[in-house]
Amino acid sequence: MSTPRTPSVWLSRAAVNGALLLAVAYTLLPLVWLVTAATKDAGGLLAGDAFSFEGFDLGGNLSRLAAHQDGIYFRWYANSLLYAGLGALACSLVSVAAGYAFHVHDFRGKEKLFGLVLMGVLVPTTALALPMYLLASEVGIVNTYAAVLLPVLVNPFGVYLSRVFCAGYIPDEALEAARIDGAGELRAFWSIGLRMVMPGLVTVFLFQFTAIWNNFFLPLVMLSDQKLFPLSLGLYAWNSNAHAEPGYYPLVVTGSLLAVVPLVIAFVSLQRHWKAGLTAGSVK
Repeated sequence: MSTPRTPSVWLSRAAVNGALLLAVAYTLLPLVWLVTAATKDAGGLLAGDAFSFEGFDLGGNLSRLAAHQDGIYFRWYANSLLYAGLGALACSLVSVAAGYAFHVHDFRGKEKLFGLVLMGVLVPTTALALPMYLLASEVGIVNTYAAVLLPVLVNPFGVYLSRVFCAGYIPDEALEAARIDGAGELRAFWSIGLRMVMPGLVTVFLFQFTAIWNNFFLPLVMLSDQKLFPLSLGLYAWNSNAHAEPGYYPLVVTGSLLAVVPLVIAFVSLQRHWKAGLTAGSVK
C-alpha cells in the first residue's frame, strides 16, 4: 500500500510549481507584450491597453517602418546581421582554434597564458570600449564596419569554453592516428578536431551572436554615421526622439519585435548540434 503524502510534500511541490510559473511569466510576459504592442498605433500604445489586439494595425506599422527615413531600419538590420553573423563566426573559429591549441599542445608558459585568458573573462567589455576607441582612432578605422567587427573577434570566455569542449570531445588517439597517416597539425585540426568539437563551436557561436546582436556601447562609441548603426543603436536613437514625437513609439516597438526574429531562428536551427553533442558519448 502506498503511504499518503504528507502536507509538507504537497506544500513543497506547490512552492516549486509556483516558482516555475513565476519564472515562465517573467520570461513570456514581455514577449507577449511586444507581440501585441506591435499591432497598435501611437494612440493605442499611449492608452495603456497594450495586451489586447484591439485596433490591429501590424501591417500599417510594418509599412511605416519600411518607409521611414527611406527604409534606414532595414539598413540597420543588414548591419546587425553583418556584425553578428560574420563576427560570431570568425570569433567562434578563433576561440575553438585557441582552445584546441591549449588542449592539444604543450608549450612553455601554457598555463600562465591560459590564466591570463581567464583574467580577461573578469574584465567587463564596457571598460574596454574607450581603450579600443583610442586604438581604432590611431589606426584610422573609427566610424567604419571594422571598428565594430575587429573587437568582437576575441572572446576570452569562448577560448575557455572551447578548451573544455576539446578536452571532452577530442580523444588523443584520433589525433595520433591522423599524425601517423601523415596529416599536419592544421589538417588534423580542420578535418578531425573541428568536426568533433562542433557542439562547442555552435555554443560559442550562439553566445557571441547574441552578445554582438545586443551590443550597444561599442557601436555607440565607435560609430557616428547612422548608415553604419546596428539595430540596437538605431532603435535607441528613435526611442530618444519618441518623447518629442510619439509617432516613433510604434516604430520602436515593431522594430524591436522584428529584431528578435534572427535570435529565435539561430537558436531553433542550431539546437540539433547541441542534441548531437549530448548523445555523442552515449554509444561506444
